[in-house]
Amino acid sequence: MTTTQVALVEDDTGVRERIARVIGADPSLALAYSASNAVDMLRWLGENPVEVLLVDLGLPDLPGLQVIRRCRSMQPACAVMVLSIFGDEANMVLAFEAGASGYLLKDGTEADLATHIRNLRAGGSPMSPVIARQLLRRWQTRADASQRAPASPGANAARFSTVAPERLSPRESEVLGLVSRGFTYVEVGAQMGVSASTVQSHIRNIYGKLDVHNKSEAVFEARNLGWLP
Repeated sequence: MTTTQVALVEDDTGVRERIARVIGADPSLALAYSASNAVDMLRWLGENPVEVLLVDLGLPDLPGLQVIRRCRSMQPACAVMVLSIFGDEANMVLAFEAGASGYLLKDGTEADLATHIRNLRAGGSPMSPVIARQLLRRWQTRADASQRAPASPGANAARFSTVAPERLSPRESEVLGLVSRGFTYVEVGAQMGVSASTVQSHIRNIYGKLDVHNKSEAVFEARNLGWLP
């Protein structure tokens, strides 16, 4: 039996130990390395090939999204799966854009984790049901918008020949940058020294300037405009 080599980066000691036990109990899996922070994991990945990487998004030193991107750059053959408490659409979209192939919420379903890892390694994309529903809803919304778009070339040209969006203020850019990294409004406020309601006001202004309706669309549009890395 071929053993799948797995690496894990998770800052919560209890969660890390539970996942390690699940992997250790499955003869088809082996935990090659586990780390509590991004820097240690990236250093290890630079010198050791691995087949599956499990990533927590809320790491203490660097965003989990950065770990995903760096891993995909260093080891393109490695399949990456997110294990996170963040179940919002913005984090889901950004994780898949960064190169993740699976996304599971930390909802106490460690018993199924070994199966999900095997499916990931076999080419699947394991997702928690709520993540799959959000992905489906996002696709359906875009499909509906496409069907409602004007059919004539002239109408399409008029639709897309709009003026450039108003630039974000420095504070708005800072808010959107933190939100894109997975921080909640409360956490963003704490880092910026403002209230959560002030952060929400900035978010509303950002939505208006970019003509979007949720965080993932705002991040997507800002990246397309070159306003976010």
